[in-house]
Amino acid sequence: MVKITYLEFDGTEHVVDVPVGLTVMEGARDNGVKGIEADCGGACACSTCHVYVDDSWVEKLPAKDPMEEDMLDFAFEPDQRLSRLTCQIKVTPALEGLIVRMPEKQI
Repeated sequence: MVKITYLEFDGTEHVVDVPVGLTVMEGARDNGVKGIEADCGGACACSTCHVYVDDSWVEKLPAKDPMEEDMLDFAFEPDQRLSRLTCQIKVTPALEGLIVRMPEKQI
């Protein structure tokens, strides 16, 4: 299990143990974290699992692939540096302590 902190737009904090091998999106969905809708179920076909990764984690995550980059164009107020789709971030032990912040809304 890997501890991930999800911060809702209003500041509500959820510290969740997520099994290795799931995605950050699945960790939120499976633990009832509000703010990550995941309408496409993790197929990278929407932007409703958009988050802002804590600045200290940006360089530690795998790079965005072109499909994720394209889908982020549809997200609410994307940030070139901090925005990620949680369906595209696989949980590994290296993500212990990851912090993600939800936008005000998902589109």
